[in-house]
Amino acid sequence: MNNKLPVYVVDDDQSVRESLSFMLEGYDFAVTSFSDGQAFIDNAPLNQAGCVVLDSRMPKLRGQQVHQQLTEVGSPLGIIFLTGHGDVPMAVEALKLGAVDFFQKPVDGDKLAAAIERACDISRQKALNLSAFTAYRSLTVREVEILNLVVQGKRNQQIADEVCVAIRTLEIHKANIMKKFSAKTVAELVMHYSAVKALEPLSV
Repeated sequence: MNNKLPVYVVDDDQSVRESLSFMLEGYDFAVTSFSDGQAFIDNAPLNQAGCVVLDSRMPKLRGQQVHQQLTEVGSPLGIIFLTGHGDVPMAVEALKLGAVDFFQKPVDGDKLAAAIERACDISRQKALNLSAFTAYRSLTVREVEILNLVVQGKRNQQIADEVCVAIRTLEIHKANIMKKFSAKTVAELVMHYSAVKALEPLSV
């Protein structure tokens, strides 16, 4: 189970929040509930991985508005809609905009738990990709040049000759690059680089 990632239940119906929280804790999820979308937006760590189970019709902010705000801030949170007022067009639109799944109340516990698992997996990868992107954006022009050569599999001496620096200087640059990406090996660095390449419209 993805019990290390938080699961947020956002629903204005207290009985729904309590029953969902109880059910999901039975699947070993760490659940936090909010009574409305604005409270969730204001208090949840939106820049971290996790899953949010959203009702559609709520006061202050509807579920779709919460979804939009999460998209606008680039949140990696996986989104699942669970509503008593859904229809096919609403579900299609939510999925088109990036929601992981869409359920109508009442929901089967096993199906919801499986969807949350998928949402957490997707969210974890998104968070890693965003972290890699942030690291890439922090690189200097010289570091980007060296990184591109490192991922091509070139040796230190080859890279040093190509960028016209001493081996010791190159090693310092490489150490800085590894630190920024929190990579312990070149293989990890290549993995992060691949994640950056997957993010559009960045061109590397």
